[in-house]
Amino acid sequence: MTTMNTNGSTAHNPAASPLPPLHRFRAPTHGARNPGNEPTATTPGSFALRHDVGGPRMFASPDTPGMPAPSEKTAWDFLPEGWSVEALGTPSLREGSEIHHAERGGTHWQGRVTSGNPHVPTMEAAPANDGERGTAACSCCKDETHKKVEFTTAKGERLRVTYPRDFIPITQLEFARLGIVTPQMKRVAERESHFNVLYPNKGAEAVRDEIAAGRLVIPANINHLTHKLDPMAIGRASKTKVNANMGASPVSSGTDEEVEKLKWAEKWGADTVMDLSTGGDLDACRAAILRESTVPIGTVPIYSMIIGKKIEDLDWPTIEASLHHQAKQGVDYFTIHAGVRRAHLKYVKNRLIGIVSRGGSLLAKWMLVHNQENIMYTRWEEICDILRQYDVTFSIGDGLRPGGLADATDDAQLAELETLGELTERAWRRGVQVMIEGPGHVPFDQIEWNAKIQRTLCHGAPFYVLGPLVTDMFPGYDHITSCIGATSMAYHGAAMLCYVTPKEHLGLPKKDDVKQGCIAYKIAAHAADIALGIPGTRDRDDELTKARAALNWEKHFELSFDPDTARAYHDEDLDVDTDFCAMCGHDWCSVRISKEIVEFVSGKAEGFERIGAGGKPGAAIKSAALTPEQQEILARRGVLSPDEIHKLASKVKKAMGKERVTSDESRGQGSDAPPDSPLVARDSSLIASKLSCHSDYVDPETAKKVQQEKLVQVNLAPAFGIAKEDRVI
Repeated sequence: MTTMNTNGSTAHNPAASPLPPLHRFRAPTHGARNPGNEPTATTPGSFALRHDVGGPRMFASPDTPGMPAPSEKTAWDFLPEGWSVEALGTPSLREGSEIHHAERGGTHWQGRVTSGNPHVPTMEAAPANDGERGTAACSCCKDETHKKVEFTTAKGERLRVTYPRDFIPITQLEFARLGIVTPQMKRVAERESHFNVLYPNKGAEAVRDEIAAGRLVIPANINHLTHKLDPMAIGRASKTKVNANMGASPVSSGTDEEVEKLKWAEKWGADTVMDLSTGGDLDACRAAILRESTVPIGTVPIYSMIIGKKIEDLDWPTIEASLHHQAKQGVDYFTIHAGVRRAHLKYVKNRLIGIVSRGGSLLAKWMLVHNQENIMYTRWEEICDILRQYDVTFSIGDGLRPGGLADATDDAQLAELETLGELTERAWRRGVQVMIEGPGHVPFDQIEWNAKIQRTLCHGAPFYVLGPLVTDMFPGYDHITSCIGATSMAYHGAAMLCYVTPKEHLGLPKKDDVKQGCIAYKIAAHAADIALGIPGTRDRDDELTKARAALNWEKHFELSFDPDTARAYHDEDLDVDTDFCAMCGHDWCSVRISKEIVEFVSGKAEGFERIGAGGKPGAAIKSAALTPEQQEILARRGVLSPDEIHKLASKVKKAMGKERVTSDESRGQGSDAPPDSPLVARDSSLIASKLSCHSDYVDPETAKKVQQEKLVQVNLAPAFGIAKEDRVI
């Protein structure tokens, strides 16, 4: 409906329309699921595409004009010699039929899978001649040299795979190609419940299908599985993952410190860790990390290959021995910079910052010295065969990634990316799992195209991206500049984000840098997962919003990613859990006002009501004493004095108007200060001033009165036409 303005133009009159704004403005939804399960949520949900798990888009953003389409090929198009696959259509399940029989568990295991992690079950081999299960029955025979297996995908499509009779699967990719659901796949489905939401009771099969297509990897070295590894998956059909880098350098850190940083990174949400040590005892450091880690561990093997020697001395025997050694130790994925080729080096000539990848620069020098093609490229099939023996996943390195915005999306980067697509195909033919590493500095407007050209050239293989940084002029804050780009890159297709810490470009990250990098990237990954509409990803956000609306501080902190920091920051200003915070105070608290409006559901969710002192609903209650971790957080901030932090930690409660502090309360010592001490007088005044604002020390009316004296109160009711006696407000 429109109305005529005084100048003769027409304008929409929203008040006259019978439809709510969301319907009138037609939010651009594309069929994606709502990422939250809250039935009363008013948001229209995700603007991403409808999920395509089992297809080439998986979870995907809508394409802006000019974006390349996903590749029509998958790992099924690059089978080993002697293999074939046939699509048989959608089966009709008849009782007693071979298909029905197979659905009840006809796919068999060869060998035994064991794990040192309690979450992963052991699976025994099927009996050798179990015709009942079809493991060696005639239905599996094709001829004297080949066998066949049939299975149904999670989407209901029937596949028949023919493979050499003497073949024994080792890698997760090979098991998946035979229709086998491994314990590792089951564990991934347990950890990522959205697979079972999308495919009820077939979540593990959906994981298997994505692995078979090459779009998902489970980095789980068979030797690392004997330790503490808890299998996880990387791919755009799963949640976005975060990698943390660490490692000793020739001038900083050592094995003990790196193991401590490993546990610290795991605590703050790292899904994988790369040991990039270039100094100290690399072998001992790597072994210690592998023994202790519950997450997959990656390395760049060339670092160990050249310790104590020149890069030009690198030869195949050295490469072969080092790869075997690290794989035997249990490394789950290797970064191999095989995509840097001689023909690409001419594109680097005019870059502002040349080659910023250590592996890429080392191999570029090797090629120039020897006037030969990259040895990692020419020996690729042999490298693949080594990795297959241990089920080590490739993380094919981007040795020509841009090191600054001015070098982004250039010929060098794209020429290498084309080669990475070729190497992916060759690795799949050898049965090895693959993910692709991506650029580190990309202008924001180029991010979507970078993600989607990789999806095309590498046939949907998981994209593992460093950042990217979207600006270069904020050293010391690159965990922020890069997590901005990382959020966008994940939304447009990246499966794993390599964190950047505040020390990026400046030095080796320390413990707190690891925490800051992990948290920045958990934010980026989580934000992308919500935007993509992955089922259940917004549930915890919604729960925290309910707690926030109910002013239930304890629940609020409990649901937060970093409860210690949230609690410490809250108590820095107001160490009382009451119906407002120090941001607005009582009268100005919009959340409290919304909660008090009877017609609003805000703040009234069942199970979220704040229980205060004496078990009384809504009453104020003093928060618990600060923990050592929370004290450290406030000490680093430098806002409060050590004495003030100590008081929050000791929680010595005083009666209003009768404060007398002692030196042990103000300095943490044992002897009392004289009652007339200047220190006592100063602290008494401070405590009296602070405590009088806290509702647990005085009745609510007194607290409100004190606030009114200390804050400039502005009555806005007349401006809003609200009567003085308005009972709603």
